[in-house]
Amino acid sequence: MAEMTFGKALNAGLRRALERDPKVVLMGEDIGRLGGVFRITDGLQKDFGAHRVIDTPLAEAGIMGTAIGMAYRGYRPVVEIQFDGFVYPAFDQIVSQVAKLHYRTRGMVRMPLTIRIPFGGGIGSPEHHSESPEAYFTHTSGLRVVAVSNPQDAYSMVQQAIASDDPVVFFEPKRRYHDRGEVDESVGLEGPLGLSMGQARVVAEGGDVTLVAYGPLVKTCLDAAVAASDDRVSVEVIDLRSLSPVDYPTLEASVRRTGRLVVAHEAGESGGLGAEIAASITERCFYHLEHAPVRVTGFDIPYPYSKIEHHHLPDLDRILDGVDRALGRPNSLSGLEEGQ
Repeated sequence: MAEMTFGKALNAGLRRALERDPKVVLMGEDIGRLGGVFRITDGLQKDFGAHRVIDTPLAEAGIMGTAIGMAYRGYRPVVEIQFDGFVYPAFDQIVSQVAKLHYRTRGMVRMPLTIRIPFGGGIGSPEHHSESPEAYFTHTSGLRVVAVSNPQDAYSMVQQAIASDDPVVFFEPKRRYHDRGEVDESVGLEGPLGLSMGQARVVAEGGDVTLVAYGPLVKTCLDAAVAASDDRVSVEVIDLRSLSPVDYPTLEASVRRTGRLVVAHEAGESGGLGAEIAASITERCFYHLEHAPVRVTGFDIPYPYSKIEHHHLPDLDRILDGVDRALGRPNSLSGLEEGQ
């Protein structure tokens, strides 16, 4: 076991993928000599060459189109989108081509393409640099969508995504890049605890409320579970990990025990992934629910200026308020939530 930052774990996972398969190629803006704006690919061009770690023009649609052609030719391209809000020029390529080519060709063409997207807020950046666009992609059939929350998953799941024959949209919570954690580098494609990238993980056990999150909010939810325990409330925290497909069996098993569900994410409430999970769990676990599912989300607004982003992002207090609402307790933030 080695302790490393989230960003370093990603770098190590990419390095292992490059070593394992000569068909793996990294592409993106400033990822070569500079090592990317977050230095996730630092040193990889020096070690593997400019023909495998490629600095591209500032043209996301062109990057994605080139990656599609390379995947056609048997390569496994890994595209870095510099910031979440920069993915939109490539959106047409992703939803019209990447997601549909396998189906369109009746299985004759595979798209082993990984699209890395740093997402979420909390770093003091404005719109286009702090967004949460995951629902656009979970709504698109033909894509696998995952979000990592800790260094071990960053290390293992990026390797699993690259090895997959399906296209994977790989969301990385940029405000967690400097978080540290233990990483077992002997764990690669098999995943931690033998988990595939399509499986959710119970990261804290509890019996009163099921709290589901992914990416940047998993850590916040773990903190909320500790705080709730001081009030003798036992919160089970589930790291979703895979956003599409969702590992509903793991969620169902938890909700059938607790009878209550809270879903948290940074993206806005309307049409967010939390709404889909809440509806699906209601359908699957209706007779086990003691309270309607509760969502704790960002507000339905364009991403705010950095000085007020802390009001927009779900924090410890708002998540604990969601837990209180699921338990049917009066709370001080109900007016704020109703005003979303």
